[in-house]
Amino acid sequence: MNSLYEQRWWVLASLAFGILAVGLDMTILNLALPVLAVDLHATNAELQWFANAYNLVFAAMLLPMGMLGDKMGRKKLLIAGLLIFGAASIACAFSTSSWELITARVFLGLGASMLVPLSMAIIPVMFSEKERPKAIAVWMMANAIGIPLGPILGGWLLNNYWWGSVFIINLPLVMLSLFAVTFLLSESRSLERRAIDFLGMLLSSMGLLGLTYGVIEAGERGWADPITLLSVSAGLLLLGWFVVYQTRAAQPLVDPSLFQSKIFTGGTMIGSIISFALFGVLFAMPQYFRAVLEVDAQSAGLRLLPLVIGLIIGSPISDAIQSRFGARAAIVFGSLLLGIGLAMGSVTNLSTGYGYTSIWISAVGLGIGFALPAAMDIAISALSPERSGVGSALLMVIRQVGGTLGVAILGTVLSISYRNGLNSDEWPMNAFEVAQRNISDGIAAARQIGSDGLVHSVKTSFVDGMGNMFWVCVGAMIVGIAFTFALLNDRKPESEKNNDI
Repeated sequence: MNSLYEQRWWVLASLAFGILAVGLDMTILNLALPVLAVDLHATNAELQWFANAYNLVFAAMLLPMGMLGDKMGRKKLLIAGLLIFGAASIACAFSTSSWELITARVFLGLGASMLVPLSMAIIPVMFSEKERPKAIAVWMMANAIGIPLGPILGGWLLNNYWWGSVFIINLPLVMLSLFAVTFLLSESRSLERRAIDFLGMLLSSMGLLGLTYGVIEAGERGWADPITLLSVSAGLLLLGWFVVYQTRAAQPLVDPSLFQSKIFTGGTMIGSIISFALFGVLFAMPQYFRAVLEVDAQSAGLRLLPLVIGLIIGSPISDAIQSRFGARAAIVFGSLLLGIGLAMGSVTNLSTGYGYTSIWISAVGLGIGFALPAAMDIAISALSPERSGVGSALLMVIRQVGGTLGVAILGTVLSISYRNGLNSDEWPMNAFEVAQRNISDGIAAARQIGSDGLVHSVKTSFVDGMGNMFWVCVGAMIVGIAFTFALLNDRKPESEKNNDI
């Protein structure tokens, strides 16, 4: 193999393992939190930061890293990202205190912020327009599967090994990607000589940091909390300033004309809506399995397996649908299937068996597998190789914000519905205050009282809230389908091609 053309599929396949590790680290830690609380003597606030430190840095640094990859060389930054991600994984695994782990998670997020946009950025450079849907499907499958696979793999590792194994699992994936990038990938960078937009980098990073932190805190403190309001407001103001500045800067970080392309705007928005629904499902279902069905961590993870299988099956079928009927058909069909699955999930009750749950979760996985790669391919088709790094980063930023908002907004819907379903007249006052926090505390409080009736009430309130949350997701999918018809065509018109960046 002496040419980039011959090596391109090997490079993509190897990078897919690195992207899989990034997705795993968004969710694999969740099941380890009870163990970490004991082993590292972590407080509740520190437990939150174990997850949030990674997500915050990842979201905040995507745009700067995409731009630096375009300017300095995408191969250089991919190698740096893989080295940082691997070293941070080792540091996480062998942390002996909460703050060591939080610091290591910060660097893990930094490495991930290099890997994700730049691994996507090389696709329009390496692959022809005809091959690109298949390449995007491979990339998206690795990216999407890692998130639901995290609880499954994490549950198995925690049942058989020490908690550090959830980070050590990253190392073989990173080493394979590092070998491929170092020896098989040719360097690529933008030929444009552009100054670094330091103010744009600062505004976008701090704005995304504030917004992401605010919506994370909203899930814990509520939307009326002063810290939540201050953080979200500051983030939105900084992002607003960033947008205005980008329209006036001589050499902006993000060229505003990118959003003149309907296909980029449409593909990005639809991808974000799908991420909104996916993260909502992944937020609610582990709690349902653990607290309502009362299964252990590994069993809870395995019950998400139909979602992963649906993604694996759906992604190659999406490529075939796009080839024959166009990307819009794949997005609409996938969104419909996803919406139907969510609607089926919304009627779940305490007598619902897992057989029914596995059917609708499979439909959700298939729907995402059909729609998400097609939406990403549509958006990426609007990027020229010159700006593929920062363009891919922008695409991932908007998707990440969509997923984070999904957890915050849908978590709020679930929490409000759950609390409203509890009858305060049936509870002692102190126990009722405990029960309102979450379903796990509610069941513990009811059992401490010794009331099976209150245990049933807590579970019913949670399942009803979960149903309301899924109906919000169904509404989001209807909006996504409307965007698809309004903004996307199966064939890219000449006027759109002229707007490409």
